[in-house]
Amino acid sequence: MKRRKIPFYLVTLVVVFLTLLVLRNLIQGWMIAPPGEGGAGHSPTTLETLDQVEYRAFPIIGSRVAVWMIAELHLMFAAFVLAVPLFALIIEIIGYVTKDKRYDNLAYEFTKLLSTSFSFTATLGALLTFMLIVLYPKLTTYLAEVFSWTFFPYVLLFFLEAGFLYAYYYGWGKFSPKVHLALGVGLNIVGTLIMFIANAWLTFMNTPAGVDFQSGAVLSTWDAITNYTWMPINVHRLIANVAFGGSIAAAYGAYKFLGAKSDSERAHYDWMGYVGNFVAISAFLPLPFAGYWLGREIYAYSQTLGVILMGGTFSWLFIIQAVLIGNLFLGANYYLWVGMERIQGAERFRKYIGFLLASITICYIVWATPHSLVASIEEVRAMGGAHHPLLSVLGVMSAKNTAVNILILTTYLSFLLYRRGNKEPTVSWARAGNLAQFIIFGVATVVVIVIGVVGYFVEARVRIALSVPQVLTVLAAMILITAIDVPMFKNARLKGEIQWGKIQKRAQYALFFLAITFTWLMGLMGYVRAGLRKHWHVYGVMRDTSPDAFTPTLGFAATVVSVTVLIFFFFIAVVFWLTGLSGKEAWKEQTAGEIMPEEAGS
Repeated sequence: MKRRKIPFYLVTLVVVFLTLLVLRNLIQGWMIAPPGEGGAGHSPTTLETLDQVEYRAFPIIGSRVAVWMIAELHLMFAAFVLAVPLFALIIEIIGYVTKDKRYDNLAYEFTKLLSTSFSFTATLGALLTFMLIVLYPKLTTYLAEVFSWTFFPYVLLFFLEAGFLYAYYYGWGKFSPKVHLALGVGLNIVGTLIMFIANAWLTFMNTPAGVDFQSGAVLSTWDAITNYTWMPINVHRLIANVAFGGSIAAAYGAYKFLGAKSDSERAHYDWMGYVGNFVAISAFLPLPFAGYWLGREIYAYSQTLGVILMGGTFSWLFIIQAVLIGNLFLGANYYLWVGMERIQGAERFRKYIGFLLASITICYIVWATPHSLVASIEEVRAMGGAHHPLLSVLGVMSAKNTAVNILILTTYLSFLLYRRGNKEPTVSWARAGNLAQFIIFGVATVVVIVIGVVGYFVEARVRIALSVPQVLTVLAAMILITAIDVPMFKNARLKGEIQWGKIQKRAQYALFFLAITFTWLMGLMGYVRAGLRKHWHVYGVMRDTSPDAFTPTLGFAATVVSVTVLIFFFFIAVVFWLTGLSGKEAWKEQTAGEIMPEEAGS
C-alpha cells in the first residue's frame, strides 16, 4: 500500500496562516505602543523631540529580547560561515598534497553548505543593524561616532568575502588547484578580518578605551579598537568558531548518513561526520585555555567586572557551563569509543574504556560541584554554615582547573587509542617511544594534580597565577606525545581496515547531541558577556536607562537561549535541505504509460 503524502498546499497554508498570525500580533503591539520613546503612554516623536529619543519599544517580547535573539542567530551563522572555509581549505590542501581525490570531494561537500548559510548570515546582520537603529538609536549613534572609520573597510571586506566565497564555490574544478587554493586563503583572511572588526565593537562595550569616561568623547579610535579584551576575544572566537562549525558540519554528515540508501553513501557520510567531529574536538581542547586568557584580561581591566563574572548570580551560570562542557567531553569520547567498532584491530583497546570513563566521570563531578549550595535554613544549620564541610572543597577553582585539565588529557588519550586502532608500529624504538609517552602523560597528570593541591594553601593572587603552569603542562604534554606518535606510526603495519559506514546509529545521534550542546553553550556565554555590564551599555561610559536595565534571571536567560537555539536549528535544517537538493535528479512529470498498475486501478 502506497503511503499518502501530505499535500504541499496544506503545508503552505499552515505557514501562511502562522505568518499572518504573527504579523497581526505585531501590528496590535505597535498600535498599543507607538514608536515614541518608552512605548505606551508617551507622545509620538516630533522633529523637536527627535534627538531626545533613546529607546523604542518592540511589541510583545520587548526590545532587549528581540535584539538579543537576532544578534545570537546572526553570530551563530557568522561563526559557521567563518569556520567552514577554514577547515575546508585545510582538507583541500591535504587532498592537493596527497593527490587523494576523496579529500577534495569532502572539502567541496563542506563548502556546499556555505552558499545558503552566507545569505542567512547577511540577512540576519542587516536585520540586526536595522533593529539597533530603530530600538536603540542613541546607543547606535554613539557606537557609530566611536567606530565610524571602521565601517568603510568592514563593508569593503564584506564585498570581498562575497566575491571570494562565490568564486571559491562555483570555481571548484574550474580553476587550477593553486589558483583555487589561493581563493580559499583569501576567503579565510577576509573573513577573519571582518570578525576582528566586529569584535572591536562588542569588546569596547565591556572594556572601553580610547574615550573620555566623563563625557564619552572619542580620544583615539585605535585605542577603542585595541581595548583590553579585543585580542583575547579574537583568539577565543576564532577557536570557538572552528569547534562550532566542525560540530555543525559533523551533524550534517550524521543527517546524510541516516538518510543514505547505499553502503557507499553511508561510508562517505560516516567519514564526513568523523572529520567534522575531529575538527570540532581538535579546536575544543585548547578552547578552555583561550577562555582563561579572556577571563584574566577582564580581571586585569576591572576587578569589579571579574568579581561579577565569576561571583554572584553568574557563579551558578558557570555551574551550568561546567555541566555543558562536561557533556561535550563525554559526548566526544563516546563517539570515539563507539567509532572503534568500525576499526578492525581496535578490540585490544576496549578494555581501557572503563578507566577513561571513570576519569571523565570523576572530573565531571568535581567540575560541576558548586562551592555554595542552595539550602534551607535547617540544612545550613546541619552543615554548620553555607558551605558543605566536604563538597565545598571541590567547589573552588583549584579543584575545577585541575579537573578540566585532566579531562583534556583523558580526551586526548581517547583519540590516541582511536588513532592506533588498526596500526602497529614497525620502528625499532617503538617500545622506548611508548614508554616515553607513558612517562610524559604520567608526569603531566601528577604535576597538574600537585599544582591543584598547592592552590589550597596559598593566597588568591598566587592561586590564580598557578593556573598558567597547569595549562602549559597540559599543552607541552600533548605536543611532546604527538611529536613522538607521528613518526612512530608513520609506516605502521595495518592490523585491519577502517570499515567506514559500519557504525551504530547511536554514534550519529551523539554528533547531533554535540552540535546542539555547542550551540546552547555559545548562546549561554553570550548572555554572560552582555550581562557582565549590568546596567551599562558601555561599561562606565554610557548607562542603560531603558526599562530593561536589569540582569535577567538564569531561568529567563535559559528560556531565551533555548528558543534561539531551536530557531537556529530550524534554519540549519533548511540549509541542509536546500544543500541536499543539488544532488537530486530533476523532477519529471509522469506520463500515462508510466503510472504504476496499482495506482491506475485505485
